[in-house]
Amino acid sequence: MFVARLDIVNKKMSKRFNITGTCIPHKHYMADTSEKIKKIIAMVEAGEYFTINKPRQYGKTTTIYLLDRELKKRKDYLVLKLSFEGIDTTNYEKHQLFIRTILNIFERRLDLMDEKELTAQIAANKNITDFSELNAFLTKFIQEANRKVILIVDEVDKSANNQLFLDFLGMLRSKYLSANEGEDYTFHSVILAGVHDVKTLKAKIRTGEKRTYNSPWNIAVDFDIDLSLSSAEITSMLEDYAVDREVKIDVPFFAEKLFYLTSGYPFLVSCLCKIIDEEIPAPGKPEKWEPGHIEQAVRIALMKDNTNFGTLIKNLENNPDLYEFVFEIIMNGREFSFNLDNPVIHFGGIYGILRREAGKTKIHNRLYEQRIYNYMASKMETSGKVKFDHVSSSYYNEDGTLHIEKVIGKFRDFIKEQYSKKDRDFLERNGRLMFLAFLRPIINGRGFDFKEVQISEEKRLDIVITMSNKKYIIELKVWRGEAYHQKGIEQLCDYLDRQNEKQGYLLIYDLRRESGCAGTSREIEAHGKKILSTYV
Repeated sequence: MFVARLDIVNKKMSKRFNITGTCIPHKHYMADTSEKIKKIIAMVEAGEYFTINKPRQYGKTTTIYLLDRELKKRKDYLVLKLSFEGIDTTNYEKHQLFIRTILNIFERRLDLMDEKELTAQIAANKNITDFSELNAFLTKFIQEANRKVILIVDEVDKSANNQLFLDFLGMLRSKYLSANEGEDYTFHSVILAGVHDVKTLKAKIRTGEKRTYNSPWNIAVDFDIDLSLSSAEITSMLEDYAVDREVKIDVPFFAEKLFYLTSGYPFLVSCLCKIIDEEIPAPGKPEKWEPGHIEQAVRIALMKDNTNFGTLIKNLENNPDLYEFVFEIIMNGREFSFNLDNPVIHFGGIYGILRREAGKTKIHNRLYEQRIYNYMASKMETSGKVKFDHVSSSYYNEDGTLHIEKVIGKFRDFIKEQYSKKDRDFLERNGRLMFLAFLRPIINGRGFDFKEVQISEEKRLDIVITMSNKKYIIELKVWRGEAYHQKGIEQLCDYLDRQNEKQGYLLIYDLRRESGCAGTSREIEAHGKKILSTYV
């Protein structure tokens, strides 16, 4: 009776966008991923063993929950579920403690499912001391279950550095091979879920030794189902929200824009929606989502301190090679082919920082790109490698708008004074980063600077500053010849036209010693646009 009453209460509760923990259909607005669940169920029906390895907060646990819920509806299946999250490390010290922990979890699960006989069977065998005894017990247990037993193991990374866990996988592999030969009974399907694939787990615990990839899980088939949200799946979530809250939304526009900004990263999609729903409208609930809300949500999201962005930065800080690789892509526009045999690209993909696009390596999504952009600029600002002393109210006009010509002129003079005789390689590598760091104390919360990438033809503008409802569009280039320079002007004019702006700015790092251009500014006109070209 209590369960029934609780269910009624839950159904009456207002749904919300969720960015923490498992998403529950009657509590949270969720994308319709039923087609993906069907594909995973087909793998289970085929008796496959596989690993769902995706980045943090990528929908793994929610997918496992939805899969478990569907499989439990099948009378011919018995689903056992393990999660190593929250298990005390002392339980990994001895075989008996580790095995007892697993059996205790099974026992609680079966008790909640009212499987009295199977619960009693486990309760009577919790004194097993090694994997050989566990092997024999599981054979008998699966025989007496009279159903196809499915094992789901979530949060496998929590056991990533423990040999007992790998021994457990090795036992499951041995049972799988024996069962295929008709000499044992074992789980019909086993699903592991975590950030790392098992091959990576194996390599991870071999600190100080020659790394090996003889995985205890080489029986697993590839898991090729994409858990990122498509525009159609985002549409299903927005439609549910619009009907439930009676809010007017241009669903196709927002679905496309959310996908464009996040590349379908589930956490980021929900994060932006949650901000629009809960933080932008004031007072009360929003009656309509306006196009400008998405830009506001991006600004708010990029200022938030959450575990997702924290993990992103931590992974860059802890992996110098990955940091350098990402730096070259974001700051210097370098292009690299996407090859998972390259360890840097492999781990960047595992952590959700990198992705493949048309054979090239890209930053996974535009929110990550901007967050990393901001983080690297902040590091430059506080590094002591460059010392700025330029904060002044003279950079603002009386109406509160930015006097961008003064800003660019001051930066030009700064470079001329400080770096005219210094390492030009440093300037070429760090020029964009230095300008971003230079901007920070000037803008200082009064405006917003971001890296802009247009959908059309992926034409890239380095910086767009917005302040007091005014845009300042700046393209940063290193001088690489007249043809490249003219192409930059054409690109800037095209973007200005799209934004209905007449004025743009071109900041050129001219590292030629003989040109005589460095330290000068000139205004040019092209295609009806005015462009201030400044050479540093």
